[in-house]
Order: sequence, then C-alpha cells, then structure tokens
Amino acid sequence: MQLAEFFTSQPDRLWQLARQMGIGHAVGPLPWEETTEQPWDLMPMIRMKQRFEDAGLSLVVIESAPPTNRIKLGAAGRDEEIGYVKQLIAHMGVAGIPVLCYNFMAQFNWFRTSTTTRTRGGALVSSYDHSLMTEAPLTEAGIVTEDQLWENLKYYLKEIVPVAEKAGVKLALHPDDPPITPIRGVSRILRSADALQQAIDLVPSEYSGVTLCQGTLATAGEDIPAVIRRFGKQGKIFFAHFRDVRGTPEKFEETFHDDGKTDMLEAMKAYYDVGFDGPMRPDHVPTMEGEANANPGYELLGRLFGVGYMKGLMEAARIK
Repeated sequence: MQLAEFFTSQPDRLWQLARQMGIGHAVGPLPWEETTEQPWDLMPMIRMKQRFEDAGLSLVVIESAPPTNRIKLGAAGRDEEIGYVKQLIAHMGVAGIPVLCYNFMAQFNWFRTSTTTRTRGGALVSSYDHSLMTEAPLTEAGIVTEDQLWENLKYYLKEIVPVAEKAGVKLALHPDDPPITPIRGVSRILRSADALQQAIDLVPSEYSGVTLCQGTLATAGEDIPAVIRRFGKQGKIFFAHFRDVRGTPEKFEETFHDDGKTDMLEAMKAYYDVGFDGPMRPDHVPTMEGEANANPGYELLGRLFGVGYMKGLMEAARIK
C-alpha cells in the first residue's frame, strides 16, 4: 500500500514533514505556473513530477482536472472540455503519473454548510445540514436531472476511457459528497456503492475504477469493509481516501479518524485482505488549536494525526 498525502504543486513545509513521517508518495493538483502553458500541458506536468522526485516523493495521483462543468451538464462547449481532459490523460501517461482522480459533481464539488463545527477538544470540522438547503435558490444551471447526468457521464467515459487505455492511466471515479440529491436543483447520481458500480460498468475497462472515499460512502450508510472487499476483489480500487464521519446524508459532520462510526481497523484489514497496493491518503482532517482554518479539511496538524493513526492501523492490520 502506498501511503500518500495531498500536496501543493510547489514545495512547502508539508513536503519535508511528509518525508519525516515516512511518506514516499504524492497526490498532486494540476501544476499551475507563471507561464503561458496550460497546466494540463506536458511540460508543466513533467516539471511538477520532477520537483516531487527531487524531494524524495513519487507523484502517483493527479486529483484535479481542467474545467469539466460543461461536460457534466451536457452544455455547449463540452467537447472542448473533453479535449482538455484527453490532453491531461495523455500527458500523464508520458510523464509516468498512473492515476487520475475525477468526479462527476455538477456545479459544485464537495459541498458543506459549515466549516466551523466543533468536535473533540474544540477542533473544527466541516458539516452538512440539508435542511439549510431546502429553500435555497436554483443555480444558474436550473434543474439538472439524474437521467441527464447518467447520459452525460456515459458520453464522457466513451470519450476518455480509450485515451486512458492508450496512455496507461487509471481513471478513479470519486463518489458524490454529500451523497444526497438534489442540492439547489442539481442532482447527484454517485451516492452509493451500487451507483459507483453502475458508473464504471457503463464503459467497462481495466483502466476505469473508483476512488474509494470512505467518508462519503460511510455518510451514505455503506458498510465500509464490505465495500472495500466488493471493489477490491474486482481490482477496481485505484485510490483511497481514509476518513470518517458521524450522521446521515441529511445531517452529518466529519470527525477525527479515530472518532467516527466506521471500524477503521476492520477497514484497513479489508484493504490488506484484497491485496490493495495503490495510493491511500488521509482526507478532510480537523483544524486543530492554533491553526487559522484558512484551508478547512487540509490544515497541517490534523494531517500529522491522520498519518500517524493510519500507520498504526497498517501495522496492526498486517499482524496475522
């Protein structure tokens, strides 16, 4: 298993701290630079890959993408956006970056109604309360139905899966977060393990699989060890987000990794049982004392806690 972290594209304090924690694998964004090149062009990708290599980190996942909202809505300009994604995938193949984490959440990505909810010891986490959205106005996209999204996802996968196969890049589909529909008139279709299965079965390929986001699927009420075994036995877990929650899709909050509703040791054992050897990173950590909460879910101290907890679980799970 490849213990990883999400990094900025330029070196900062976490790059060195990660190496001190024993992390050797990196998840990165698109390499935005002061240049006329697009971040999904080949040379920005190669330069970012080399920065990580020079710092002792192997870049194994891109968890970002060019603009894709027109793709998701089936709007004018979607083929141009698909062209950008094809370029990204092809250039990842040339640069030797093996996994692209992508999602199909239209209009907004992961969505919360609070990023200042108090949890253990006063640490701050994000939370979602669907009752606050019931009277919220529609977005400029208006009503977006589930049928539209399924049709648009199939169109998208038919276009990009052959490119991924040629490039040798694995497509890791992330579930919708929060797993509830609709939000402001925009449907969410990837709300369960069954929905993820349906999605990757639209255009079957050894290069089309999932990002197993434990927190999202736990929110949906899934049995996380069972879901790991389900997709792991198919060889379809390309990337994993290790986090936890308490609550339901209608109202939930994120937690410290050891303080949610999932049996995290059983989850880790399940990864070992199915032979998962891909990248896994801690996700959406609490903001702890003394931190500004300028980047909710991704401040530094909670990451240190998450990595340490994961390393302990890994050691325990390997003991037969």
